[in-house]
Amino acid sequence: MGDFFNTLLSPLTVGESWVMLGWHKLWTMLGIGGGWAWALSIVGLTVVVRIVLIPLFVKQIHASRRMQLIQPEMQKIQAKYKGKTDPESRQAMTQETMDLYKKTGTNPLSSCLPILLQSPFFFALFTVLNNLKGIAEGRHAPIGPITPEIAQQIESSNIFGAPFSSSFMGSTDLATRIVTVVLIVLMSATTFTTQRQLMRKNLPASAMDNPYMKQQNIILYLMPLFFALSGINFPIGVLLYWLTTNLWSMGQQFYVIRRMPAPGSEAERALHERQARKGKAVTPFSIPGLDRAGKDGDSGASDAGVDGTGSPVQDAPVTRQRQQPKSAKRAKKTAQPKPGQGGAGGVGGAGGASGGSGSGSGPADPKPGSPKPGSPKA
Repeated sequence: MGDFFNTLLSPLTVGESWVMLGWHKLWTMLGIGGGWAWALSIVGLTVVVRIVLIPLFVKQIHASRRMQLIQPEMQKIQAKYKGKTDPESRQAMTQETMDLYKKTGTNPLSSCLPILLQSPFFFALFTVLNNLKGIAEGRHAPIGPITPEIAQQIESSNIFGAPFSSSFMGSTDLATRIVTVVLIVLMSATTFTTQRQLMRKNLPASAMDNPYMKQQNIILYLMPLFFALSGINFPIGVLLYWLTTNLWSMGQQFYVIRRMPAPGSEAERALHERQARKGKAVTPFSIPGLDRAGKDGDSGASDAGVDGTGSPVQDAPVTRQRQQPKSAKRAKKTAQPKPGQGGAGGVGGAGGASGGSGSGSGPADPKPGSPKPGSPKA
């Protein structure tokens, strides 16, 4: 299983090795050497990975906003099938939910993509750093450009006296343990700050009463324990990568909260206040095709005369009925005769209209025996 996993990660391990070596050459050219050159190379690798993942991060934000905007419709579906546990009802509920996702272009899995795709990069770096000693001693094949000589160079490099490939559990060196503890504390602090900022400023007040959010709040305070239990087994180089990723995520999250806040959140109100102070039009975050769906979620799409995508619902029979055509001229002729015309003149005017003369006043009644206008000559 381990060989299969390493084979699967092989393209990433080789690619990351080349990126690290490229950054190391850059720092060396700038006069930075020793362990700090390799430390900054890991930081540079992290930046490259996160830049590559920016398109997926944007997709994650849009998916998250879509999920928030369709919540009213989701709640309607859940209320409709509340208490129904039979297979038919559960299947119908699932089908309606999937139809809603399809109609609004929502993919719940899109919000998980960046997290899922970061994991292979993380484990690829772990594989490289974990095998440095084996490569240096000739017990492991070189990984990309990392030859035994380069592996020995990285292996002998350190920050504050702690080698990159050493871990808390795999070393009795005091410097290694102190650096590991410091990195774990910083990792916990950055993750806690990022998530707490997200929960306090970028969520609607109604969402805080959700049982799921209460569970997330508990996880938030258990996060340092998770980092402590897992971090003591990872090499210092991997912890440095992890810390850099957390710092990037924290800065990225602050940007999102300020520029693209969640609908109904405290951050959105703050954004609108800033826009109003600058004299700019208040422009709530919106995604094409979902704004109307979100509004209809509160008032009902059919009552508003639109469907969930904002298209008109043509279900009013009066708009499909067509009355008998009646021109304004005809209505004018049949209304009442002009002064000076008798009843026969009115009838003649009406007859002229029906015959196609189109004159409201019309000529006087024809003399007896004369042909009517428009009639064929004898």
